[in-house]
Amino acid sequence: MKFCKKYQEYMQGQEKKLPGVGFKKLKKILRNCRRDFQSKKNINGVLDHIQTCPQHCPVCDGTFFPSLLQEMSDVVGCFNERAQKLLELHLASGFRKYFIWFKGKLQGSHVTLIQEGKDLVNYALINAIAIRKILKKYDKVHYSKQGQAFRSQAQSMHMEILQSPWLCELMAFHINLRETNVKSGKTPALFEGCYLIFNDGKPFLSCELFDSVKLDIDLTCSICLDTVFDPVSLTCGHIFCYMCACSAASVTIVDRLKAAEPKEKCPLCREAGVYEGAVNLDELSILLRRSCREYWEQRLQTERVERVRQAKEHWESQCRAFIGV
Repeated sequence: MKFCKKYQEYMQGQEKKLPGVGFKKLKKILRNCRRDFQSKKNINGVLDHIQTCPQHCPVCDGTFFPSLLQEMSDVVGCFNERAQKLLELHLASGFRKYFIWFKGKLQGSHVTLIQEGKDLVNYALINAIAIRKILKKYDKVHYSKQGQAFRSQAQSMHMEILQSPWLCELMAFHINLRETNVKSGKTPALFEGCYLIFNDGKPFLSCELFDSVKLDIDLTCSICLDTVFDPVSLTCGHIFCYMCACSAASVTIVDRLKAAEPKEKCPLCREAGVYEGAVNLDELSILLRRSCREYWEQRLQTERVERVRQAKEHWESQCRAFIGV
């Protein structure tokens, strides 16, 4: 079965209508573009062995890329929203969990959470495959590398679903569930071949996805050069310790990252405005706490002292400002 048909059947088989890639529509744009270009060649009486439109084609570039970019944005937005709700439900406790169940009309059973996780992973992977295939088709039609360049541009705009911090959270969620249920023999399979590995003492989240594509997420903070503690992902996709990120953003832990100035940049890629939409990676934090117990306890003690110091300085400055000293 061709991928286009398989993709359409998958999207049509969903209970709720979800955003997706207009695979068939985009292929039609490429076919029409090639046909129009060939007809123009024939009218002018010019014969050419290249049966495709030029590398920079106004027909394709004016309709193909804007359409695909919007669809990618919708897919990533839908995935992030659903993953956030799922993980929020998994981490909630007490009355808050029942409130989320009632508000979202969600089933809170363990099996339902696992199935929802599987559905999310499948949704992310099949759309990632669809995007790769249609961009590969574009380059084949145009004998160009514009599709690869567009993909790089989409990554810089945070439209690549495999870059989503919520995919990282789902990977940690999968490993946490697997370790929780290993005694009962019920091992949920959100991902195939997904593990937390240590290479020369440095932790990585490693997962084999599709078509020999392997996702490796470095869990070493590039600021303190240690395993990320209380990890947070900036909107550019880079992961740091929460306190290290606060230091880089020139804010205290009391003010939090949302108080960072828009001009503040990521320490790695130097992109500005990446702190306001930062995501706390709670599932990853649980995974690392279980896997690095001794390190986590030592780091917890150190962080506690620093947090108390910053909080004390903050409230002292607030008191001085209040009394006008």
